[in-house]
Amino acid sequence: MDALLVKVETPEQHDVLIAAKDPILEDLARLAAEACGAPVGMVCLTEEESGSMKAVAGLGGAKLELDGQLLNRIATTRGPGTDIVAVEDLQRDPEFAPHGMVIGRRAYRYYASAPVIVEQIRVGVVAVLDDAPRELTGIQAETLGVLARQAATQLEIHERSRQMALTAQSQKKMVSAVLDTIGALVVVFDMDGRIVRFNQACEAVSGYSFEDLAGGRMWDRLILEEEIPEAIAEFERLRKGVFPVSFENRWKRRDGTLRHLTWAATALRNGDGEVAFLIATGTDVTEQRARDLTLRESEARYRQLVESSLGMVFTHDMEGRLMSINAYGSATVGRTIEEMVGRKLEEFVSPKRRVAMLEYLETIAAHGEAQGLFHLAHADGGLRVIVYRNKLITVPERTPYVLGMGVDITEQTRAERELRTLTRQSDSILESVGDGIFCIDLEGRVTLVNTAAAQMLGYRQEEMLGRQMHALIHHSRPDGTAYPIEQSPIHRSLVSFGTVRLRDEIFWRKDGTGVPVEYVARPLLDTHLYESGKTHAVGVVVAFTDTTERRILDRLKDEFISTVSHELRTPLTSLRAALGLLNGALEDRPEKSQQMLEIALSNTDRLTRLINDIVDLERISSGKNELHLDLADAEDLLRGAIEKTSDESPALAGKIRSKVRYTADRVSAWCDRERIVQVLCNLLSNAIKFSALAEEIEISAHALEDQMVLFKVRDRGIGIPADRLEHVFDRFRQGDGSDSRALGGTGLGLAICRSIVTLHGGRIWAISLPGKGTTVHFTLPMRPHPNLQ
Repeated sequence: MDALLVKVETPEQHDVLIAAKDPILEDLARLAAEACGAPVGMVCLTEEESGSMKAVAGLGGAKLELDGQLLNRIATTRGPGTDIVAVEDLQRDPEFAPHGMVIGRRAYRYYASAPVIVEQIRVGVVAVLDDAPRELTGIQAETLGVLARQAATQLEIHERSRQMALTAQSQKKMVSAVLDTIGALVVVFDMDGRIVRFNQACEAVSGYSFEDLAGGRMWDRLILEEEIPEAIAEFERLRKGVFPVSFENRWKRRDGTLRHLTWAATALRNGDGEVAFLIATGTDVTEQRARDLTLRESEARYRQLVESSLGMVFTHDMEGRLMSINAYGSATVGRTIEEMVGRKLEEFVSPKRRVAMLEYLETIAAHGEAQGLFHLAHADGGLRVIVYRNKLITVPERTPYVLGMGVDITEQTRAERELRTLTRQSDSILESVGDGIFCIDLEGRVTLVNTAAAQMLGYRQEEMLGRQMHALIHHSRPDGTAYPIEQSPIHRSLVSFGTVRLRDEIFWRKDGTGVPVEYVARPLLDTHLYESGKTHAVGVVVAFTDTTERRILDRLKDEFISTVSHELRTPLTSLRAALGLLNGALEDRPEKSQQMLEIALSNTDRLTRLINDIVDLERISSGKNELHLDLADAEDLLRGAIEKTSDESPALAGKIRSKVRYTADRVSAWCDRERIVQVLCNLLSNAIKFSALAEEIEISAHALEDQMVLFKVRDRGIGIPADRLEHVFDRFRQGDGSDSRALGGTGLGLAICRSIVTLHGGRIWAISLPGKGTTVHFTLPMRPHPNLQ
């Protein structure tokens, strides 16, 4: 249905909308008819004295001429309120009796409508008509109201669009008026250089009207023939340049005279941000140039200076003598402007770099521009690296000079040099170590691999880079079963952010053979944190060692230990038993025989202890002795050590209990109770062995601030010489080669202590003064340690 007019408040506030079909209002009329089950739906809009039908549904699409008074009665039936109006039978209504509402040749008996309200003004209705009397349901009434509000919204959209169009038209007129009233020259070009706008100021300067030049190019009439190539080149630079851009040219007027003009050009972009037009604003400086040539030169110099400055700004003549320099530039090299102006640039560089300065001057003279690095000496004796970009400036009737712009990149250069040095050092270290090292990213792809790793796995380095490491080495368990990648300890370290240390692992070479390895995997952590506070891993670095040779040596060592254990322990046990029997049987024999038997028994026991210590130490070192870790009370550990030492030395039991004093905080250690008691017993036995009988021995346990427990065993005995102190924890090493040996011992007790403590994630050390005693310290964790297995 053709749309007509929309009611407005006053002609001064709004113009009449352009008549056009509005499919949305037509849809609303149709929806009203369907929702109310009526054959006709309408959107009626009224004015002060006449009405118009905006959209109708159900009349077969035929054009309908309505009487203005009838339409006004339709739109205002039953008063000006904002409620739903429904007339069940129009033939009984005083306004429409006796025929009902007659539209065309058809009479309707039922009418219902909802008001269309825009800005609190009733401008029409959304209505439905039916041939027969009926009632309007609640849902139908609600639907009719919703459709009326939708119609109001559509009308508001039309009004806003119309207002925007009017505003745009007004702005266009205003811009046009401004361009024609301002004194500046304004020319607008399309991207082909054609003139699309030429204001009145341009017409006055050139003597041409816009109609004379529209669609043509500036150099068609306005530019001198000999200057046309430069004008074309200038326009090409404008099209490709970064705006705004300044330039100058001369116009040839219609009467043949010349005018000097200066311009500033920028881009006019479309809604997509693309350059659509170039607009140039200019000033006629003919008289000004004639009066003051020096001022024109200054303007050209400083215009380029402001637009191209990178920090240090200076000018020099063709011999490199400084003509000017800004304060920032002189401060960069620790000097004042007065100290630098008038001197040649080569005076501020080291003698070995003056050849480069001569080459720079030759480049400027030959090409009119140059860029590179200046290495200028600072007043404090240092060196400043300046990246420069300089251009030769030529002005008619003036001597050419060079305009230079530079930025101090000394710190950046130093940082890059240090980074290159560190990179070379890192590469040298990686290539020199015998262990295999590789790094993988979060997807498991190799980002770095050293030569040792590639050789051990049978690859070239370039074959491994960028490939999935898990697929390359087919990472498997010691029994040969494959690790799924999600169960790989290397992959899991990305989740736990912890260091993984594993032995007896198998990597597979390129040729399909397995290589036993021991490796450490540590995640590479970003220094930044997410907002949630979680650490961000960017990859994993893995260092591994081929343990083939070590496994062979371990097997040989195990075989040796087994042989020693069997071949020495078995006869020693028999000898010890036989000597024990003889010792009892020879009680009535001479004293010499008894003494010889006691020596034999003592040395047999000593050999047995040596063998037991060797076997024990090797089992700990090889990891065959499993730790049974749990929280153990420190005081219980101290008491247990005292009791066990007493039980193993019945002759000294009373003295041990009387001369050993212990103190302990209420603290617990995460340890294997039996092994730590063994450590304390060894340390306590040494303290008793090297102390006089009357001297007191102290053992204690205290908590440290870093979640560790500190144990101490202190005696006041003979002490340990300073040159032997750091070796007492080595195998078969004792504090003194004479007295210590005389007191007995295998030389393995402290080595066993160190192995057990290290296995727990702690450390052990001794402090001693000869003649004043020794204190042995060792630490244990209070909580489970990540490196304990």
